[in-house]
Amino acid sequence: MLWSLSYRNDPTARELADRHYSRKTIGASGFTPPGRCLVLYAKTKSGKAYWVTSYQYTEYVKHAWAGAWLCSAFRNEGAGIASELIKDAIAATRSYFGEPPDLGMITFINRKKVKPIYVHGKPQWGWTWEKCGFVPVGETKSGLLVMQVLPDKMPPPDMALNTQYDFFIKP
Repeated sequence: MLWSLSYRNDPTARELADRHYSRKTIGASGFTPPGRCLVLYAKTKSGKAYWVTSYQYTEYVKHAWAGAWLCSAFRNEGAGIASELIKDAIAATRSYFGEPPDLGMITFINRKKVKPIYVHGKPQWGWTWEKCGFVPVGETKSGLLVMQVLPDKMPPPDMALNTQYDFFIKP
């Protein structure tokens, strides 16, 4: 586990958030959507990364996957292999929020802002996410690609570093 528990106004994670394509207000102290969230931060010798899982209240969600956990941001600047970071972030999310919702977890990919991987000469978005069990399940009204992983394809729970209960469980 490379991820450490962080918080929604963490200035070190905010630096990465400011470079993420989905960032609405660069420099603002808050960088997560309203509601329940888990913010993770990783720093290694080679780089850093941040992750946000949003657990929105269904009555405020306007997309077809209301109730699913949402990876609302993930940026890896050389902290490790992206697919391994994603799997660990999902494991940390399970540890933090408990049993996953029936709709599992989703993420949105803006194909205008993310470079595709070319497979047999054809562009493919979400390839790294597919390595983690996500599958494309549709598009939002604004045209974002929606990727989803269901609970049975998720890694088991594993707590992030520096969680408060971490001190009582680890030997």
